[in-house]
Formats: sequence, C-alpha cells, structure tokens
Amino acid sequence: MKIAVIGGGSTYTPELVMGFLNRVKELEVSELWLMDIDEERLKIVGGFAQRMVEAQGSPFKVILSTNQRESVKGASYVTTQLRVGQMPARREDEYLGRRHNLIGQETTGIGGMAKALRTIPVILQLAEDMAELAPGALMANFTNPSGLITQALSMFVPEVPVVGVCNVAIGVKMRILESLEKKLGQKIDPARGELNTLGLNHLTWHRGFKLDGEEIWPQVLKEFIATQKDSDEPEFPAELIQTMKMIPNYYLHYYYDTQYKLEEQKKWPPSRAEEVMELEKQLLKDYADPNLTEPPAELMERGGAYYSTAATQLLNSHFNNLGEVHVANVPNRGAVAGWPEDWVLELPCKVDLSGVNPLPAEPLPETCFGLIAQVKSYEILTAKAAISGDRDLLYKAMLAHPLGPAVDQIKPVMEDLLVTHKAYLPLFWK
Repeated sequence: MKIAVIGGGSTYTPELVMGFLNRVKELEVSELWLMDIDEERLKIVGGFAQRMVEAQGSPFKVILSTNQRESVKGASYVTTQLRVGQMPARREDEYLGRRHNLIGQETTGIGGMAKALRTIPVILQLAEDMAELAPGALMANFTNPSGLITQALSMFVPEVPVVGVCNVAIGVKMRILESLEKKLGQKIDPARGELNTLGLNHLTWHRGFKLDGEEIWPQVLKEFIATQKDSDEPEFPAELIQTMKMIPNYYLHYYYDTQYKLEEQKKWPPSRAEEVMELEKQLLKDYADPNLTEPPAELMERGGAYYSTAATQLLNSHFNNLGEVHVANVPNRGAVAGWPEDWVLELPCKVDLSGVNPLPAEPLPETCFGLIAQVKSYEILTAKAAISGDRDLLYKAMLAHPLGPAVDQIKPVMEDLLVTHKAYLPLFWK
C-alpha cells in the first residue's frame, strides 16, 4: 500500500513516520512517499525519515519527491501538512493582526483567514490530482486552519473523500486519562476512553467522557473545576465551567478573553511563529545528524504531541475496518439534527472501510451555537473568496468573523492582507 505525505519536508514528518512504524504490523504500508517543493528541507527531513525506517529493519520504503502528481498516483491515502509561504508567512499573519489590533494567530481571526486564502487553491489542486490519479483514496488533512480547509474541500471537490484531523481532542483525552491513572495508580489503555466533543475545529466544547462505556463526565468536570480554583493561572474561570457544564477548547480563549490575548501580542517578539522558527532551526540541525534514528525530544515542543497517534490510528481504523470512534472533521450529514447538512463539524465519528461517519450528537446550547454559526458563515465566505479572488466576498468574510475588524477598518485590513501576501494570492490581483 502506498501513502503520500504532501508537505513531507515538515518538521512534523518524523512524528508521523514513527506512527506508521508503530503500526507496521497492522497498517500494511509498502511505500511512504514524502513530497515537498522545498528540496533542501525534503532532503534533511526525508533523509532522517529514511534512517528511522532503516533502523527498524526497513519494513517499508521511504521515497522522496518534489513531484506532486507522481507522489499521489496510485496512493491509498494522502495526508496533507502544507504551509504555503512556510514560517515567514505565518509570522506575517501574526503581525498583520497585531498591526490592526486584531488577533494574529495561525488558525483564527485575520491570521487564519490569510493562511486559508493562500492554502485553499493549492490544496484543491491536490484534490483534483487525487481524483484523477488516485480515485477513491482518502485524504487526511492536517493543514491548518483544518476545519476551514476541510470545508473548502468538501464544497468544491466532493468526489474526493476527506477527513480533517487535529491533535487537540486526543490531547484532551490523554490528559483526562493521565489524571485518572494518577487517581487509580494504574495505566489505562487509551482505547478504553471516549471523549464527547462538538463544534468546529479549534472551536469545540468538551461535554462528556466515557471509560469502558460508562459516563464519568461529572467526575472529570469536578476535578477540572478544582484544578482551576487551585491554579494561579486558571485555563478558564471556574464559574464558566460550572455554568456551562462543559470545558471549552483552549482556542476559545481568543473569543472569551480577546482583550487579554491582544495584550499578550503587544509583548512580541517573539510571536509563536518566531518561537517555532527557532525550534525548527534546532530540529533541522538534529535531523541532519547522520547518527540520529529517533525523533528528538524537542519535537514535542513544536506542538506535535499525539500527532502521529491521531493520524495513523485513524488510517489504521479505516484500512482494517475496525469501527473505532475518532474525533474528526467531516460534513454533518444529519448527525446533529437541525444543523445544516453541509457544515463540516468536529465531532466523534465511526471509522471503518465505509469511511469516516459522524455519530448522532445532541446539538450544543444556544450559548455556543450562535458563535459556531457566525464562524461557519465566515469559513464558507472565505472558501468562496479564495477560489474566486472576489474582493467583495473577502469583505463579507471579514464582516462575518466575530474577531474581524470594525466595519470602517475592513478595507485597510483587507488591503494590508492582500499586499502582504500578494505573491501567494494571484487571483485577487488579476
């Protein structure tokens, strides 16, 4: 079986390769193609990946390529971890926000919009290549903003099966399990735990947790509230959790604590992009070491915790028809009654040979739904703007986003975004 990784020069790639190595007896990979347009990074990261696989007895081949169509041809699965413009573009996204007193972040607000606009045309071309050269292959999209990108793919290339994957939900699940392990004094197989969460990618609310099929959310909630009360820097106010009886995804800080986040931005540099750029320098130096055959500890600081688990176990469940439940991003398709069928949501899904199928879920309360509906409107408008270069649609998308600019600032912000990323946004300059 052939698997293609688009954006194979990413510093995340060794984590993904380790995931495939850990499942080599279940997931029958014969060829792992790492594709990237940056030849230098591909050589360093890909070379390290090849040494990792060789050290494990070469259970599959790692093939390096700068040719997307060649990499995709005949693949059973394609995973995406693109970054159009690489880290310098992410840094521009962050400082774009700061210049206008808006949130500058990779996945939300004006920064997330800029990244989506650069990415959508590129990833749609990939999907079209897949439709032609790898019909039926499943795309696992890790490219941020993952929910928005997956929404665009489902809208414009519906013939290509796609699932948006993120490591946030599995990270929350593992933290809950670690807390339970400390209490019980024994290890718990992660397969025994199931997180109930719903919303959009990076805009979800966790509202249930089952251990061996038994609901233990009241216990989880009680312990989380206690930790918030005891903390000098609580993740969220205890009264918020007590009132909602849910735990918001930590990205909701940008919506619930906007002013605090804006004040944090004023302390830059370094922004998160600048921090990651320094981390990547070290990682690439490590990867270039001909004696290195295992991912270094610094990789976790990059933000890759459970990345391989989230990606490779989902593919394993699909390939082997396991029917496991994974939190993923897919079109609603009636799973949440009363919500639009075509909205890409992040929610528990059953994963087997038939695909990644969302499980029936109770709608979120009005407190959450209003925000979701607003952000989803922004996502759909942004996707349409990205493929058309229509500035009026872009204006409307900025108007729709709850973290967007005031109406008298939309035009200046839009012009700044388009000029800053002109090289990557040709459709807006025709």
